[in-house]
Amino acid sequence: MSSHDRKEDVVRRMLNGPHPAVPPDLADRAAGRGRRMLRRHRAVRAVGWVLLIAAIIAFTVWAVIVQPWTTPPTDTTPPLEGW
Repeated sequence: MSSHDRKEDVVRRMLNGPHPAVPPDLADRAAGRGRRMLRRHRAVRAVGWVLLIAAIIAFTVWAVIVQPWTTPPTDTTPPLEGW
């Protein structure tokens, strides 16, 4: 008898044996847990969007104030030699 046949026999015995009792409120508890998980996922998604929008606004304000696309002003003038 191979290992596969033994495993199959064990599974058949488990399925043919007495089934455990299911709590009568199992469906209600599962639905409640699903609602809580869905609410949590929605809250996390909303917080993520708010953080993303805040980061975009902060970056835009920084870019308008600093203007990194312009060349920085020179603080020193080049020496005038040979005039």
